This record gives sequence, C-alpha cells and structure tokens, in this order.
Amino acid sequence: MEAIAKAHTNIALIKYWGKRDETLFLPMNSSLSITLDRFYTTTAVQFCSCLNKDVFLLNGQIASEAETMKIVAFLDHVRNIAGKNMYAIVNSVNKVPTAAGFASSASGFAALAAAATKAIGMDTDNKTLSQIARQGSGSACRSIYGGYVEWQKGEEVDGSDSFAKPISDKQDWNLSVLSCLVASNEKKVLSREGMKRTVETSPFYKGWLDTVEKDLVQAKRAIAERDFEMLGTVVEANALKMHATTLGANPPFMYWQSATLEVMEHVQQLRTSGIEAYFTIDAGPNVKVICHQKDEQAVLEHLATLPSVQNVYLCHPGPGISYLPDTATENGSKLFYKTYHQSNCENKTSHT
Repeated sequence: MEAIAKAHTNIALIKYWGKRDETLFLPMNSSLSITLDRFYTTTAVQFCSCLNKDVFLLNGQIASEAETMKIVAFLDHVRNIAGKNMYAIVNSVNKVPTAAGFASSASGFAALAAAATKAIGMDTDNKTLSQIARQGSGSACRSIYGGYVEWQKGEEVDGSDSFAKPISDKQDWNLSVLSCLVASNEKKVLSREGMKRTVETSPFYKGWLDTVEKDLVQAKRAIAERDFEMLGTVVEANALKMHATTLGANPPFMYWQSATLEVMEHVQQLRTSGIEAYFTIDAGPNVKVICHQKDEQAVLEHLATLPSVQNVYLCHPGPGISYLPDTATENGSKLFYKTYHQSNCENKTSHT
C-alpha cells in the first residue's frame, strides 16, 4: 500500500486571514491563489501492518518530534476517514527554499493528502482531497489544483462546504511571479498565532471582513477579463489591508522590515516608469511581485539591484497534484525508506 504524490506551492492573491474554527481549519473569508511551477514537495507514503508507529523522513533525514507529530495527527485523520488502523512511513522531499516566503506547508500537506489517501486505498476526487488537505494546512487545499484557485470559506460548521476549486487553468493567463527574499530569519509571530491574535483583538479586523469578499469578486473578474491593472490594484490593496489588521492587534505586531518597504516602493517606482508590476506580501517580510512575462527580466534585474534583496526567484503558474511511480523518490532516501520498512517487518515477523 504505497503511493507517491507531487504538489506545488501557491501564493495568495486575495489573502486568507483568520479562522472561524481552529480545529477544522475553517477560514473567516474566501481566498484566491496562484499555484506556482518552480517549488514543490514530493511525498511517498507506505502503510504496513508490521509497523508499530508512524515514521517521517524529511529530505532524507528522520524529522524532529514536533514535525513528526503534525504528520501523525494528519495521518490519524486519514485513517479515521478510511476506517483503517495501520501505521505508515512518510518520505517527503521538499523543493521549497527555506524562508523564501513560500509556504512549504501548502505543497507539503497537499502532497501528503494525495499520497496518503491513495496509499490507504481511498478513491478520492479533488474536491474531497482539497477538504482533507485543508486540515493539515489551510492553504494546502488550494495546491490540489493548478493555475488560479479559489478557496471557498463555506458556511457549514462541519466544514463540508469549505474547499478549493479551480477558476482558470495555468496556461490561460501565464503571468510571472517574482519572490524577493529580504529576510531569512524566523518570524517572531507565526502565522497561526498572528491570525488568532488579530481575529480576537484587532478593531481593524471587521473592516477586513467587510471588504475582502468584494476584493475576491474583483480579482475573479480581472482574471476572467485578463485585466492586469485591475488584478494588480486589488491584489496590492488586499495585502496592505491584511497587514494593517496586525497593527491594531493587542499587542500589535508587524511582519514587514525596512527591506520590505524598500521593495514595495521600488515596485511602485517601476509602475511610474511604465513597467506594470504589483506586489503582494504574505505573513512575513518577503515580497512577491507580479508582472507580465514580457516584463519579467526587466523587473528581475531591477529588483536584484536592491541591496536589501538577497535573492529573487522567478515563477509562473504551475500544475496541480500529480502521482508518480515508486522510482521517483529523491535524495537517496528511498534506500533508507526500504531498509527501515524491511527491518521493522522482519523484526515483527521474528517475534511472532
């Protein structure tokens, strides 16, 4: 019972900020994202009755206890749905640069959801897979699909109507996304804590909820009409509003650094000079810049000249979930994967 799946990371154009249910990962608002081609996670899952616990390998190494517990909790959810009680070896290779501003949890849990459900024998459609992935990481539900994706917040208390759906394929509008790495240190306020604090204490949060659905409608219209100026304008404004809510939290906090502001100002200067480019920022200091493909090299060269920019990663709209043959495991960890599995099976057999 083994399966290998590959999922790509995504960036939110219209942000998901705040949960109405912390356990089920149900969002306060709907969101919209682009799945990206450059960064991804490949995950192999094998369930076996001879194992006495779950084992998690990350990039060829046994993962920490904290990382493993997150995977165990997610596998418990899959086991509960499938009605089967077997442990698994999870072998995950993450091709997302550390602290580059791309949430590897999105690609990670999307790939895990796809591989685990297939390995345990479930026959899931993408809608169901999106619902399952959501309970590992909210944004993972969007990485099930490629291109432009909407995550519907839903209304039901059980989360049955909260899932992602594609709104435009990756080749329909092949924009460019440049991620500017300006800081690689761990942020002081993690996204989950930041959301919770903002929802509970920020007087600005109501304004966010009053306008975010309108932003979503405008962004979807812009994508349908291929109106880049409309899309860029609403995406930039939406990011600024999200970050404004954190300033009203108690205690207040800010994800930006001085370098963040420098990149934002530079992008606005590019527009003044005639190059269409817009920024967006997730819960961190690093800035994503969106532009037409014809302008991507010019934008990249301009951003790379800034002293505060450590690196610039160029991406385009990417694909959704895919399943790979069992020869696809990377970094030589396949050897450990099989050795560990064989050893545990043999040990159990020798004791029975």
